[in-house]
Amino acid sequence: MGRLSIFPPRASAIAGQVDALYGFELAVIVAMSAIIFLCVVVFAIKYRRRSENERPPEIEGSLALELTWTLIPAALCAIMFYWGSSLYFTNSRPPTAALEVFVVGKQWMWHLQHAEGPREINELHVPLGRPVKLTLTSEDDIHDFFVPAFRVKHDAVPGQYYSIWFEATQIGKYHFFCAQYCGAHHSGMIGWVYVLSEVDYEQWLTGGVKSETMAEGGAELYQRFACVTCHGTGRAPAFNGIYGRPVKLTSGQTVTADEAYLRESILEPSAKIVEGYSPIMPTFKGQLSEEEILQLIAFIKSLGPEEKGVGKP
Repeated sequence: MGRLSIFPPRASAIAGQVDALYGFELAVIVAMSAIIFLCVVVFAIKYRRRSENERPPEIEGSLALELTWTLIPAALCAIMFYWGSSLYFTNSRPPTAALEVFVVGKQWMWHLQHAEGPREINELHVPLGRPVKLTLTSEDDIHDFFVPAFRVKHDAVPGQYYSIWFEATQIGKYHFFCAQYCGAHHSGMIGWVYVLSEVDYEQWLTGGVKSETMAEGGAELYQRFACVTCHGTGRAPAFNGIYGRPVKLTSGQTVTADEAYLRESILEPSAKIVEGYSPIMPTFKGQLSEEEILQLIAFIKSLGPEEKGVGKP
């Protein structure tokens, strides 16, 4: 016998753990509600007023009872907090070998691009049994990328990057949509995830129109906007192997060169000045779309310490 249709299928590695937590919370809610309502009914009957002249005895209280109704709910809340937070951290820390897909929400569609190059609109093709990292952002409003069958869901916020990941466990077609009201056509902001076998995924990846990778697109933008005339020449910091490494600022602060830092440095170059350099870089706000910024970041992430064409300071 199949599972009740009111529940979406479990099609990711984390789905069973999320359902287990949900089941535990539901059981606690039902049990506590039943106890409360049963006590209300029993006490209302047992301690009802039986005559006009009846005076109930004074009750001073019970320390044991008060400790019981305080400590048991507190312990249950602590269990749910620990369980939920551990699942949250697991889902927000993608494996290092995960496939990368960049997701941009915009009114009213989802634009998805694989690091290997293919672009998709309201569709996402992924391989079975391999971790997939989604980097989420938005061009205009707060959106929310939600795949019920995978039990993954996260806001896409303008100007910020968030990462979630999943590992599909069943071949098939699964619905995704925007779970945050974002305007008049919010209900049409939907799409499908296609989980393919490894062979079928490789065929899909190479079978369409050949497109440049994210890093290649970023390299083209890097040349077009003449970034090479400053970065790595001594006038501005080099990008060789900078991603994920600590960067010392003129303020004395040290920050990590992650996606958020790189994005801010492109759009607000004077916000965090690298130690030893002057604030000479112009802003590119309004000149680059979110997709182009992601391509530039992918290019910078691809640069190793011996990368040619970027140079050293």
